[in-house]
Amino acid sequence: MASLPGSGQLPTSYDEAVNQHLKFYSRVTCVVAMVLVALGVGLDLAFYPEHVQPFAVARFLVIVLIGFTLWSYSTPVGARHIRQLTYFWIALPQLMIAWMVFYSDGEASIYFVGLTFAISGIGVFLPLSVREAVAFSGLTLVVYVMACLLRPGGVQQWPVFAGQLIFIAFYGVIAVTISIYSARWRTQAFTLQAEVQRQRNELLDINQALTEVKGQLIQREKMAAIGTLSAGLLHELNNPVNYSLMAINMGLSLPAAKADEMLNESLVDAKEGMERIQNIVSDLKTFAYQKPGQDTMRPFLMERALRSAQRLAGHELKGITVVTDLPEDTHVMGDEPALIGVLINLLSNAAHALQVAKRSDPRIDVRAVVRGDRLVFSLRDNGQGIAPNNLSRVFEPFFTTRDVGSGLGLGLSVSYGIVQRHGSTLTVQSEYGAWTEFRFDLVRPA
Repeated sequence: MASLPGSGQLPTSYDEAVNQHLKFYSRVTCVVAMVLVALGVGLDLAFYPEHVQPFAVARFLVIVLIGFTLWSYSTPVGARHIRQLTYFWIALPQLMIAWMVFYSDGEASIYFVGLTFAISGIGVFLPLSVREAVAFSGLTLVVYVMACLLRPGGVQQWPVFAGQLIFIAFYGVIAVTISIYSARWRTQAFTLQAEVQRQRNELLDINQALTEVKGQLIQREKMAAIGTLSAGLLHELNNPVNYSLMAINMGLSLPAAKADEMLNESLVDAKEGMERIQNIVSDLKTFAYQKPGQDTMRPFLMERALRSAQRLAGHELKGITVVTDLPEDTHVMGDEPALIGVLINLLSNAAHALQVAKRSDPRIDVRAVVRGDRLVFSLRDNGQGIAPNNLSRVFEPFFTTRDVGSGLGLGLSVSYGIVQRHGSTLTVQSEYGAWTEFRFDLVRPA
């Protein structure tokens, strides 16, 4: 009942469902009524050819009035009073037929059959209540009685008159019975549909939650893989790096290196390169996989985490000025490897936005301020910004504005989950074409 053709949306209450049902089927029944009234001209020609002209005028007036009612349904006033308008137009054919009975043969007129057809048709197609069905059937009986009694000469064949009344009353009983079962069916249908809608909403929520969990699991698998890689790199590279640094330091201490400026500069460059390798390995070590159940909420320096994130995202940050404004004490409580991942993601996204915007002065401002027992961290770039219609979707799993193959669109959704796990919320503000800023806060150690 509630999913009517053209409705497009499920009703929120039973009354709204009945109104939708009435609006749809009242339109359909209006059209059917106009067609049947027009086709009745053939009956006039067959049974009362002497009355064809006045009957045709009556039919034309009824068709016009029903058509006007149908048109009014599309207006604001008609939409608000659709039930009252329905009462109006369904009475028109009954009044017309009663007049034809009055004008022709009274109780002997074959047109009483049209009254029974109208009762049954209205009862089947329109969602009338029991009271409305009784009222409509009663109106039909009243107009038929008046048509027979008030005509010149009154009732001529009382047995026929009584039989026709009984016949009309039978159809009235049928219409009332149909209205009882229709109301029960509509109630059951709405209850069932409401339950289906509730379960559908629950499934959508579950699916959304599973999508988010899937994204987090993918990210955790990545972190675990990086942890395994970092452990292997640390083991394989640490000793040769230390040997190389020892050899370079020894070379720098030799008189030949001090005497040869070019050699000394080369050894210094080599030392800086080896120290950078040490830093990279050390940064990767922070991603080492932690066993489930292990306490990850530990104090650490946010400044140090930021430096690690900058080094790991260094390739994407080439040519971009990163300006930091941090307080002296940046100690916070949290899962350092996970938060480094958040910072890498934010820096990488900012770098991508700056590359797309092609700024002459690409810049990322990283700022942290202490507010009570929390450290508020913000990262702003002067890139292309986020379109207003995308701003509310940036944290959705698998949502991305990048080209196909350039990312799964999981970074920000996973970052949002990580920040949320730390008792905070990752928020975003942006001015399209100008800047974007992400912000979150972390609790400081007591």
